[in-house]
Amino acid sequence: MIHDSERQAKAFIEMELDLGEKKEFRPEKLIIGVLISEPEIISGIKDRLTDLYGPMDFEEGPLEFQFTHYYDEEMGTPIYKYFFSFRELVDPQNLPDIKITTNAIEADFARAGKRKVNIDPGSMAQSRFVLATTKEGSHRIPIKDGIYGEVTMQFRGGEFREQEWTYPDFRSDVYKRILNKIREIYNYQLKELGLRQPNYKKLPL
Repeated sequence: MIHDSERQAKAFIEMELDLGEKKEFRPEKLIIGVLISEPEIISGIKDRLTDLYGPMDFEEGPLEFQFTHYYDEEMGTPIYKYFFSFRELVDPQNLPDIKITTNAIEADFARAGKRKVNIDPGSMAQSRFVLATTKEGSHRIPIKDGIYGEVTMQFRGGEFREQEWTYPDFRSDVYKRILNKIREIYNYQLKELGLRQPNYKKLPL
């Protein structure tokens, strides 16, 4: 009988990963989700983001956001969600700096001490999607400057799969479809850069 650990070890061998060797991080895809209650200010937010991170290569929204009422009192209703991804790939270790910057943008658009926009940056690798957060938790890893990284989604068995802590919106088929579209763009970019693309479909579920 082959145990899960043995199957996983075999899968990694088949992917020909060089374990134990220090390497530079593979560049990742910057994805920014924006919650907003005043759609008329989204153009100003997009301008701020493109000034900082360059041209976008994917955009979707507005999507009606009804997964939680957590933001209703502060932001007002209805609330809409936008997704943006950026052409220029990023070093994943810079994700905390991006989070701190987007927090400052939130503050710039606030009124009477209440946010009118919530901006959540994340980075996509071929095997995962990580969200940056200021909130500590057992499933969140400290990166730097008070910012944690959460593996919100894993790519296994040819699709994105949620974790037990994944937010309800990211569990939806709509968000998974969006992530898959962005991953296709990212895969093409890696191919153009000549970077090896492991076959994550081989990893055991």
